[in-house]
Amino acid sequence: MPMLFIAAEASGDVLPIPAMSAPLSANPSPFSVDAGPLGKIYIGGALTGLAFWQGNPVPGDHDSRLDISNGQVFVQKADGWLQFYVQAGAYSLPSLGTEYFKASDLPDKTYGILPQGFLKVVLSDSFSIEAGKLPTLIGDEYTFTFENMNIERGLLWNQEPAVSRGVQASYTAGPLSLALSFNDGFYSNVYNWASGSAAWTVDGSNSLSFIGGGNLGTTHSSSFATSLPQNNGTIFNLIYTHTSGQWTISPYLQYSTVPSNTSLGLARSASTYGAALLLNYAFNDNWKLAARAEYIESSGSFTDGAPSLLYGPGSNAWSLTVTPTYQQGIFLARAEASYTRIGSSAPGYELGKNFDQSSQGRLMLEAGLLF
Repeated sequence: MPMLFIAAEASGDVLPIPAMSAPLSANPSPFSVDAGPLGKIYIGGALTGLAFWQGNPVPGDHDSRLDISNGQVFVQKADGWLQFYVQAGAYSLPSLGTEYFKASDLPDKTYGILPQGFLKVVLSDSFSIEAGKLPTLIGDEYTFTFENMNIERGLLWNQEPAVSRGVQASYTAGPLSLALSFNDGFYSNVYNWASGSAAWTVDGSNSLSFIGGGNLGTTHSSSFATSLPQNNGTIFNLIYTHTSGQWTISPYLQYSTVPSNTSLGLARSASTYGAALLLNYAFNDNWKLAARAEYIESSGSFTDGAPSLLYGPGSNAWSLTVTPTYQQGIFLARAEASYTRIGSSAPGYELGKNFDQSSQGRLMLEAGLLF
């Protein structure tokens, strides 16, 4: 996502990190302590739980669950030439059309109990460098539930890196914001990825971003967080965002490709093409309605040896998500209904106890505090 960590005076303003998209808002008055020569240190967090019901769960998943979606603390210094950010705790990452993993298990499988943290050197009002565990530049949705319009991440997000270890340079010049990062892609611990973003603020209501990233070499390692095909590929986004009055509208396009590589067992290349529309309407300061519609398809077939990037080679999927949201101060509560439909797949690649079901509906609730 096109988030550029520019120099900013935090006092009296909502902190720039973690990034937030409508309809939820960060605490406008976060707790702070005077740390002497270090200056002001801000301490905040997210404490949220969720409950959900779903149809056609895959083996190992359940029809319904209660869980923590966020039990995290944020500590940061957000001004001066030397800044830092640390995010620590438990989290779950619900996403459409995939198995749900509990907050007690997921950190060990993915980014640990410190999923994001970095040092940042502000060299001027327009140029900064940060290094550590960084949020990705890719995509139009962030990683954690509280940062996004919807509780669950979407189908396009499932193709994107979420957290990468590396270094990032950010530069702003008037309406143009640029970022370039060298990192380990899908959290592979192999530093051969490059990603970048260019964001143009057209005016106070409109912005356009082009984002891309990819592997500059070959990575043989894989893990739960590191998909072997995607981590050896490239991905691009074109994102338009319009905000006016009560509306936030953000359509975006996504393209990814994975080259053939016999040493990785990838006999043929494969690609995905996707489009999504994110919407938020504010009825008033407390009540919002967010929605998402998306479609994605992959190339290849079951007979040509192409890797599976979605629900089998040549498969496609679409989804609809609606999320009514209430927030009063630091308290939030929201409900969500989502539906995912798979096409051109085959048993063994789909959903359900026998991987032979082509659809999944979910009803979800999330409530808690952003402090």
